[in-house]
Amino acid sequence: MSEPRQPAAKLIYERLETMIAEGHFKDGERLDETMLAQEFGVSRTPLREALRQLTANGLTETFPNRGTFVRRPDFVRIVEMFEVMAEMEAWCARLAATRATAAQLLLLRHAASRCEAALQENDSRAYYAHNETFHRLIYEASGNGFLAEETSAMQGRLKAFRQAQLFVPDRLARSMQEHRMILKALEAQDAPAVERLVRDHVRIQSTTYQEFRAPDDLAEGAAWFDKAASRKASTV
Repeated sequence: MSEPRQPAAKLIYERLETMIAEGHFKDGERLDETMLAQEFGVSRTPLREALRQLTANGLTETFPNRGTFVRRPDFVRIVEMFEVMAEMEAWCARLAATRATAAQLLLLRHAASRCEAALQENDSRAYYAHNETFHRLIYEASGNGFLAEETSAMQGRLKAFRQAQLFVPDRLARSMQEHRMILKALEAQDAPAVERLVRDHVRIQSTTYQEFRAPDDLAEGAAWFDKAASRKASTV
């Protein structure tokens, strides 16, 4: 039996989300509804629903009688979002270390093995799909439903940026190695270790994502890190 088709609006949303993260649109660029509807072969209805969702997640901004404009987060905003994401996921992992059931650990092993298979195929998109499952299983294993919901929502906001960074050379292999260590710590019920591993695993993604972005963004990032280093040095 074939899998049910995803709604057109969801498919369009995911494609536009990825295109924004990968830099296909400039920040502030107006999205032409007529052109996009023709490109995706759909009516305006699912396209507008996708644009509404993009606006809700802060990737676009819509003005009456003017249209929808791209609002790609700047370097500092991306870093801030990944910092929050890292702490939320680390909290989930620390709780999961002592709360995960045998069934949940089995599902985590399965998700990790699917990531391994995608790595062998060098399939970044398939890897991310299974990677997303791996992380969400950790949220669920925390045993805190509210924390799991909020962390999943944050993951959704960063999805396109987390996926884009997997195209950086060697990132798939490094990500998989980090997953192996995280799974091992969870199985050992080592809460401090898995908390640290997950925090580092998510934090490094913001740095890796910057390697994927345009030179101007990298220059902006370098300037930001220089200022941050200066502030830190002045407090020592």
